[in-house]
Amino acid sequence: MTKVHHLVGGYLHAPPRPRVICHCLLLEDASGLALVDTGIGLLDVEAPLARVGREAIEAAGFLFNQSDTLVRQMERLGFDPADVAHVVLTHADPDHAGGLADFPRAKVYVSAEELAALRRGHPRYRAPQFVHGPDWRTWDGADHEWFGIPARRLNLDFQSEVLLVPLFGHTSGHCGVAIRQAGDAWLLHAGDAYYLRAELTTDFHPVSELAAANAIDDGERRRSLAILNRLDREHGGRVRILGYHDPSELAEVPARGSRGPGR
Repeated sequence: MTKVHHLVGGYLHAPPRPRVICHCLLLEDASGLALVDTGIGLLDVEAPLARVGREAIEAAGFLFNQSDTLVRQMERLGFDPADVAHVVLTHADPDHAGGLADFPRAKVYVSAEELAALRRGHPRYRAPQFVHGPDWRTWDGADHEWFGIPARRLNLDFQSEVLLVPLFGHTSGHCGVAIRQAGDAWLLHAGDAYYLRAELTTDFHPVSELAAANAIDDGERRRSLAILNRLDREHGGRVRILGYHDPSELAEVPARGSRGPGR
């Protein structure tokens, strides 16, 4: 079974809002390594204004520390960042895709809808973060049904099945990433389909205004949130849902240890 490591790929803090995390996943498999989102990258730390831009930095409260990047965390855990063969993006916002250039050999999996929006030059995406020429691999259409939700199976050749789960609204092609765990259990990284876990059960959470303002289509965002609400309510015993920004969720996952045995 593919082992999942939970890593924080950076922090955002825009007072008076609380500090939040960039919750990335490192998938460790016998056939290689994969990342789910890449957080804030080394080049972002070196040139934040050029790479991320003043407006995004101030709005989201980007904090730039080299030690927080995935590259440095992987090194501390005993992994070689050069071994990352795949990156799966929930979407291409700068706090999710900033570290892509740190893994230039990786194939980058994203929904076709998201890549199309990026290539159209939507201003929410930061072109300097992609000048290295990512090896894009796009998925469109549903070839799989997952708990009643249309999904897209990725061809990573990992021991555990990995799916893109469309949760559109925050961006045009925003997707969750589902990873099969032991038995018939699953982990779903929901990206920015919610900012705080309380949104799954509270219709009008205070953060909802921010989520609505940052959504490319708020109606779609709310429909995606309803999908997650149903999934959590009806299948919470089999599906563990985690978002990208809520620090309380990191406290609920196993301790972030070193690489697994045999690697």
